[in-house]
Amino acid sequence: MSEAISALDGATNEGVVRVAECGLTGMITLRGDLGSAKLNKAVKAVCGVDAPARGHVAQGGDTTVVWMSPDELLLMVPYAQADDLCAKLDQALAGDHALAVNVSDARAVFRVSGGAAVREVIAKLCPVDMAPGAFGPGQFRRTRLAQIPAAIWMPEEGAMQVVCFRSVAQYAFDLLKNAATPGSEVGLFS
Repeated sequence: MSEAISALDGATNEGVVRVAECGLTGMITLRGDLGSAKLNKAVKAVCGVDAPARGHVAQGGDTTVVWMSPDELLLMVPYAQADDLCAKLDQALAGDHALAVNVSDARAVFRVSGGAAVREVIAKLCPVDMAPGAFGPGQFRRTRLAQIPAAIWMPEEGAMQVVCFRSVAQYAFDLLKNAATPGSEVGLFS
């Protein structure tokens, strides 16, 4: 069996902010009734955190649970544990109308970090109000990053996570790198 590698093998770029591909990240798409106590109990058992509210993420230890839509969560876990955790979810949700799928190898994750300029870099590429009062730590959006679908959230002030399909990872990295080019600052959020 071949060794798993991430889409861009940990590529980084230092500009007005740091853009880094996060490497192998376990990701499980969980579809079902998000109002179900059984589903929420399974998420808590597997990830150690409660399912987040609409438009938010919940973080705990090395896991993050992202609200994706009214019937979908994205569970971000250590890569090596994704298959086992997916099986645990299947077992915990047996008999319910739910689906847990390991999508780790279908996605790429980027971290954009380095202060207030992070908001500006993302605002150049996404149709999301990045003003501090409109988007903050723990909030989440499914949106577009230029021409591709992406998901973004702010784990803490001064940093953003971006998830896109693996097939467009190089395009996403190049977009973020270009938006972070020194001398391209607009100063909107400084």
